[in-house]
Amino acid sequence: MTRITQGAFSLLPDLTDEQIKKQVEYCINNGFAVSIEWTDDPHPRNCYWEMWGLPLFEIPDAATIMYEISEARKAHPGVYIKINAFNNARGVESTGLSFIIQRPAYEPGFYLVRQEGKGRNIIYTLQSYAVQSAGEGARY
Repeated sequence: MTRITQGAFSLLPDLTDEQIKKQVEYCINNGFAVSIEWTDDPHPRNCYWEMWGLPLFEIPDAATIMYEISEARKAHPGVYIKINAFNNARGVESTGLSFIIQRPAYEPGFYLVRQEGKGRNIIYTLQSYAVQSAGEGARY
């Protein structure tokens, strides 16, 4: 079975809610703005996941963010959900921490497509089985 490895902690076993809460507290203590995002297609080049609500700026406690995580899980039980923490210390919102907090029971993975390009160059692309299983506009 394929396991998507994107973001921090992706090579570790899935984090428990208590471990997620500790990471959220770390983000709050460092002044990061937290956002919750979800997708059914975690392609490595798909950096634009669907946002769950608005980014959570200046939240004083982890309970608020954990509540939003719980609501996102209820609304989207069979997809990937991740947390992004944005650091604006340099005057721009850059990602300070990003990690997956939920995975579907079955991760369909990707397949490699090989094509010959101009001058016999070989072009490789990754295609997602998740996208292949449902046509455009049918996934959302």
